[in-house]
Amino acid sequence: MSEFAFFRFKSANMLTDDEERDREEIIRLTEQVLDLKGIECDAKIAKISEDQLREILEEVRRLRRKKKKTYFDSTDININEQDKDIENDEGESPYIR
Repeated sequence: MSEFAFFRFKSANMLTDDEERDREEIIRLTEQVLDLKGIECDAKIAKISEDQLREILEEVRRLRRKKKKTYFDSTDININEQDKDIENDEGESPYIR
């Protein structure tokens, strides 16, 4: 069902190039949004208006941004921890004779 929604997004030229490349992620997130909205079959997706389709895509984008932000935040924490380790190693340079 979410693949059908993806193709509706695509045929209405609603997707960015990045979203088209990340097809599987968009489909997975669309499935989550459709489940939350209680849309369970292709027939319902075929009948919804373009405005409703845009609302679904906006929700997908919101989830996607949230997921990426969480990923980057956790990556930043790991990088900062590594930087601290490097600073500690540099600050405690051993005396070499």
